[in-house]
Amino acid sequence: MAEATANGLGQHALHSTHDAMAAAKADTHQEHPIKLYLVVWAWLFILSTCSYLVDYFGLHGYLRWSLILIFMMLKAGLIVAVFMHMAWERLAMMYAIILPPILVLVFVTMMVFEADYTLLTRIAFFGPGP
Repeated sequence: MAEATANGLGQHALHSTHDAMAAAKADTHQEHPIKLYLVVWAWLFILSTCSYLVDYFGLHGYLRWSLILIFMMLKAGLIVAVFMHMAWERLAMMYAIILPPILVLVFVTMMVFEADYTLLTRIAFFGPGP
């Protein structure tokens, strides 16, 4: 404050500078158009319909589960990107939120393969069981 008065800036100049900085910060806030939300809602509706059609057409096995999981991940990605405003966040924030679930999926996949290997090894050495 003393430096501002020594430089010839008065109390009023400090407040106007602060107000200008606050206005600039407020201008950077961006409102998203309603069209974006309606388009995302339409895509969520389409993906949900596709997920329902997988059951309606009676698909079974890996194809059924693959399609359901793909539709589920696409819907979750749209929700996180638009409704949780992740598409407009910094890259570090995206990594902090998206990377842990991906790593969990990788570790679960590794455990599934290890469980199959353990089961097949036990069957090979001890027999199929009673």
